[in-house]
Amino acid sequence: MQPRTPLILCILLSQVLLLTSADDLDCTPGFQQKVFHINQPVEFIEDQAILNLNFSDCKGNDKLHYEVSSPYFKVNDEGGLVALRNVTAVGKTLFVHARTPHAEDMAELVIVGGKDIQGSMQDIFKFARTSPVPRQKRSIVVSPILIPENQRQPFPRDVGKVVDSDRPEGSKFRLTGKGVDQEPKGIFRINENTGSVSVTRTLDREAIATYQLFVETTDVNGRTLEGPVPLEVIVIDQNDNRPSFREGPYVGHVMEGSPTGTTVMRMTAFDADDPATDNALLRYNIRQQTPDKPSPNMFYIDPEKGDIVTVVSPALLDRETMENPKYELIIEAQDMVGQLYGLLGTATATILIDDKNDHSPEFTKKEFQATVEEGAVGVIVNLTVEDKDDPTTGAWRAAYTIINGNPGQSFEIHTNPQNNEGMLSVVKPLDYEISAFHTLLIKVENEDPLVPDVSYGPSSTTTVHITVLDVNEGPVFYPDPMMVTRQENISMGSVLLTVNATDPDSLQHQTIRYSVYKDPAGWLDINPINGTVDTTAVLDRESPFVHNSVYTALFLAIDSGDPPATGTGTLLITLEDVNDNAPFIYPTAAEVCDDAKNLSVVILGASDKDLHPNTDPFKFEIYKQAVPDKVWKVSKINNTHALVSLLQNLNKANYQLPIMVTDSGKPPMTNVTDLRVQVCSCKNSKVDCNAAGALHFSLTSVLLISLFSLACL
Repeated sequence: MQPRTPLILCILLSQVLLLTSADDLDCTPGFQQKVFHINQPVEFIEDQAILNLNFSDCKGNDKLHYEVSSPYFKVNDEGGLVALRNVTAVGKTLFVHARTPHAEDMAELVIVGGKDIQGSMQDIFKFARTSPVPRQKRSIVVSPILIPENQRQPFPRDVGKVVDSDRPEGSKFRLTGKGVDQEPKGIFRINENTGSVSVTRTLDREAIATYQLFVETTDVNGRTLEGPVPLEVIVIDQNDNRPSFREGPYVGHVMEGSPTGTTVMRMTAFDADDPATDNALLRYNIRQQTPDKPSPNMFYIDPEKGDIVTVVSPALLDRETMENPKYELIIEAQDMVGQLYGLLGTATATILIDDKNDHSPEFTKKEFQATVEEGAVGVIVNLTVEDKDDPTTGAWRAAYTIINGNPGQSFEIHTNPQNNEGMLSVVKPLDYEISAFHTLLIKVENEDPLVPDVSYGPSSTTTVHITVLDVNEGPVFYPDPMMVTRQENISMGSVLLTVNATDPDSLQHQTIRYSVYKDPAGWLDINPINGTVDTTAVLDRESPFVHNSVYTALFLAIDSGDPPATGTGTLLITLEDVNDNAPFIYPTAAEVCDDAKNLSVVILGASDKDLHPNTDPFKFEIYKQAVPDKVWKVSKINNTHALVSLLQNLNKANYQLPIMVTDSGKPPMTNVTDLRVQVCSCKNSKVDCNAAGALHFSLTSVLLISLFSLACL
């Protein structure tokens, strides 16, 4: 088999939109020359013409626009390619894209001797350069295809052609890759016989910027003869995306009085177009400022960075003199480096002028007057201040201090958070008779410290003159409460004490009369003139009106004022106990079986309303026993209890047994109580007391009750 002659594949870069009428048959839209070769100079000189390009859309070139693949070059209005600044190396190739509403085309500038650097095509058109094809014996050598995005109908349209000068007869071209047989499928195709590559629809660079395709030749059976060779399709950006501000709302703050040039905030817009082209190269501008006072140009925005800074003097940046301390700026971002044909995006920036404490609070008066009745408490006057600072900050909020005239701490002052006023209050009642006038010195400060060049002046202090009004005060008992100790049962008419009440209104010379206010038991009387208290009944310590041996009564002292004023005094009488209550026994009834083997009848307890030593130990006895001797017996259990028992069984009947109990008082007191004992028939676990009378207490129950009472001692 003879060796095959190497195939030479050329990708012809010709993207031309033809809108040709019948009258333009002699005009071919596009560049008249599409490929140029120049030698790499030592340096491209700024504004020096490199070559002239000749483009025509056959319609007069209205709105002709050029794009260069390197940011260091441009095409001027005469079609001259010039450098924007002195530059030494720009790579091996430059591409110039020309576009009008009627046609567009691409020209290639090959720089002989240029070095392949990161820049031009890679940065501007965003495609990954493949490594140079190794120098080996193969016939497929390719270059990228450039296709502008947003092309209009008709489709499909040819974008390049693969030419094989030594292709075996019957062989075919085959194209594969993303955009052909991989999603998104069907965008590109190749004529298998001629090698023409075509695009079938409009491309969007923002969706896919490059397509990596592969070209190969196959025989009639589909077997690969040559390749695959990578073929890169690069979508050329068009300015089809407006700048947009994505990070709003934009709110900035600047302190009032800030130096000129203070940075307030940064505005950043986004452009979805190719960031390596002018399509995404933004410039910022302030379109409108609201309000426009005190200057229509309070702020400046860096056109490239988007930084908003102040441009007025610190004196104009005075929050207190501004009509409104909030400014709204309409910010424009325009692509194409801000050229008139660039697309615009807008956003609103809100700038708040923050307050600093550069104004001290000042009282609205040098002196304030207040009146208050003696004995009253509460707010007596509101002190008003003025402060030009921001009411929502600590630079406005006031803090008041009493610095003189309050030795007894009778006054306090607090800030009203609603209006910033100082509320001066009396917290300890004032006495007209001690002092009818008070003078306070009060200062006011802010919660936040003042700025260094501002201080508190004389207007930050004020004097408050307080007049105390005389009030007819009620007489005051001394001491209160009054306390006396007496034995109970003292005779009626006994003098307990003489109360003493004085009138605080010492300057009014008033008389005082006394009366009983509360005397629960009705035991007392008082002389209305001299206040002598005596008894009108016997005082009984055991009365329900006495608590813990103390009887409480209330008296009134009434002065002769108009209207009269009343004072209340409390008398506490401690009653000492005397032995005036006889003890009593419990229980007073019992049951016992007529055939009981246990002859115990009941356990008796005794109690006494008096206090020790007029109570226990108690003495229990049978008083004038009416039955034969040696039938009943009383035995002492302890100081308060005794056991009653039988010495022999008795017949069914009711028995009255007189029990005498005596306390330990001096002299002692005795009480005799009948103990009713029922002797019942107890057979087959049944108790029958009918024959003995209608008592329903079993002996067992009585014993249990008695034992329980004993256990509780």
